[in-house]
Amino acid sequence: MNWFLTCILVGFIVSTDGVYQRGKASYYAQSMNGRRTASGERYCSDSLTAAHAHLAFGTRVSVRNLKNDSIVTLRIIDRMASSSTRIIDVSWAAAKKVNFVRDGLAQVELSILDTLKRQ
Repeated sequence: MNWFLTCILVGFIVSTDGVYQRGKASYYAQSMNGRRTASGERYCSDSLTAAHAHLAFGTRVSVRNLKNDSIVTLRIIDRMASSSTRIIDVSWAAAKKVNFVRDGLAQVELSILDTLKRQ
């Protein structure tokens, strides 16, 4: 399978406006608070962090809720299943900032800001 077809199948978008992906976002359950993530950090529901299937740990992304145009900047600290129908799982604090705690899911746009090495 070629690269372009693979990108379309997993929801990646090649665009000139800096958008990396569009799709559904969800947020972590409160019961996950304090547990270790795939990066080794402990998840904190009050932090502005997220899980992504492919992006490197430490990558900073901008997540925009397409329903209300609210935006939050997050740091990737966890991994999610590549077979998931969602493109990102965000912390509870992040879901609150972009106003989808009540709905549970949101259509979002994901842009990569930079990749930072974990210290």
